[in-house]
Amino acid sequence: MKTKIILLFLLITLPLSAQILEPVKWNITEQKVDESTLELHFKATIEEGWHLYSNELPDGGPLATEVTYTTLEGVEPSGELISDKKSVEEYVELFSMVLNFFEKEVTFVQRLKILSPDYKIEGAIRYMGCNNLTCLTPTTEEFNFTSLQGGVVESVSFPVSVASSFSWTPVVDELREMESEEQKDRSLLYIFIAGFIGGLLALLTPCVWPMIPMTVSFFLKHSGNRKKAIKSAVMYGFAIVIIYLMLGLLITTIFGASALNDLSTNAWFNIFFFLLLVLFAASFFGAFELTLPASWTTKLDAKADTTTGFVSILLMAFTLALVSFSCTGPIIGTLLVEAASSGITLSPILGMLGFAIALAIPFVLFAIFPTIIKSLPKSGGWLNNVKVVLAFIELALALKFLSVADLAYGWNILPRETFLTLWIVIFFLLGLYLLGAIQFKHDSKPKYLSVTRLFLAIIPLAFSIYMLPGLWGAPLKAISAFAPPMSTQTFNLNAQAEGVVFDDYDQAKAYAKEQNKPMFVDFTGYGCVNCRKMEAAVLADDKVKDILEKEYVMVTLHVDDKTPLSTPIEVEEYGKKVTLKTYGDKWSYLQRYKFGANAQPYYLLLSPKGKPLASPYGYNEDVDKFIKFLEKGRDK
Repeated sequence: MKTKIILLFLLITLPLSAQILEPVKWNITEQKVDESTLELHFKATIEEGWHLYSNELPDGGPLATEVTYTTLEGVEPSGELISDKKSVEEYVELFSMVLNFFEKEVTFVQRLKILSPDYKIEGAIRYMGCNNLTCLTPTTEEFNFTSLQGGVVESVSFPVSVASSFSWTPVVDELREMESEEQKDRSLLYIFIAGFIGGLLALLTPCVWPMIPMTVSFFLKHSGNRKKAIKSAVMYGFAIVIIYLMLGLLITTIFGASALNDLSTNAWFNIFFFLLLVLFAASFFGAFELTLPASWTTKLDAKADTTTGFVSILLMAFTLALVSFSCTGPIIGTLLVEAASSGITLSPILGMLGFAIALAIPFVLFAIFPTIIKSLPKSGGWLNNVKVVLAFIELALALKFLSVADLAYGWNILPRETFLTLWIVIFFLLGLYLLGAIQFKHDSKPKYLSVTRLFLAIIPLAFSIYMLPGLWGAPLKAISAFAPPMSTQTFNLNAQAEGVVFDDYDQAKAYAKEQNKPMFVDFTGYGCVNCRKMEAAVLADDKVKDILEKEYVMVTLHVDDKTPLSTPIEVEEYGKKVTLKTYGDKWSYLQRYKFGANAQPYYLLLSPKGKPLASPYGYNEDVDKFIKFLEKGRDK
């Protein structure tokens, strides 16, 4: 069991750049309906967490699943390509539009009319496998049927050039050796840390703070001696962890990471979460009080007093969870949405584990050292200040969820500049509140401005000023994950000029040898949203552009370029023959065969001989990190 867990961890944290992903597998068969009708069945088996887009999609989105025929002898299509199940229609944040896709399994059916008893059918199904974070290179699965085959899939023969003429020596092993620990996926660690920070934040909320003296008193009352009190406190800490861990496990079991991922990008879910956060924010501002029915907590508290042992401690932990819900609910909800968007099955469990540990540790310490509780500040005005600060933050986060729904339905009520304006106002008001310039009905006017409040006020005020240039098109990399895409901004002074680059790998390589310069290879796609983000936020940076133009030979290869090759190329991959018909096919094969990857964006630094100079770079909008990546390759 331990070995399986280790293997699962290694698979999860293995960098995408070192893998060839094949989330969709095909079984293509023919079936004779009657003497005059034939059906082709294209059955797709789709891995968990991935989906296959429908054959009917709007322009500007991903590649639709399509079947093309190179030979149709003795048959002709009868009707359109249809699927055996209804597709999922949902807003996809990656493309900022509503799209139709299939999950787990689907069979496409094409009916053909038989014109002759001797027929021949040759063609291919072209598709794109995606998850909620990225899309892979458009891939082609070929088929070949004749009236004599009886449903066996064969490769198609085309006029081809010789594949061995490629000077594409694989460098997969070299790239894997260069992969550093810092470049490995840190999603699980990030979720755990986010949960831990959320738990620490929850400790400062007014709902949790009053429980500290109550629980410490409870343990001392139920313990005959100090040793037993410590044991009870440790058990209480475990009980808190178990409760929140069970919540994460329950959510994962019922929904699964894939469903949670889908839910996190669902328009109606985002509208609901927007309204929920606004409701909590209004409550924290003092408009009304949100509490669970008093009878729930009273009964649990009474039950905890009358029972003994671990059951009593578990009931006390449940009391804490219920009493603190109105404050911890928004934190837990935001944490679960963040965990869901990672697409990893263990994320909700690990996030709740971090949250529970942070929440439990202080209670254990207070029970072990009861005198600590006497030195803590009493609940009062300062806790109300914490509530109001949380209200401003929740209001800002609520706009993120509204933005997703706005993009889904095309309401255009929250373009980028409107979103930024609201955030600037919210954080500016937060700064004024911390300075004491704004007060709510539950606040008591401070006698003077403390140094602590002054320093805290500087943070949101400076953040407001930082966002101001974004109204005129500045990229604002620090909040790119929250703000709507740049394409929604109607006024943009940050127009970027494009440098001259090669669009052919072999030509760029020959030029690099002539100039004795390293190569910068950019594997991208016309339908790759993250590629556009990198181009706007990183590649357009003045320092990055200066290094690329002066120090490198640049080549951009679009893996979804549908321009036909003058002569198709036949290659062998994974034991079967594959025909490359377009430039996109050619560059996609280059990325898979030579570099062992098939996700975009994918950046490489190569010597004039095609040898890697640094480990590959994927989607990361950290400009300083990208500059270090370029300097490392240049220096080597």
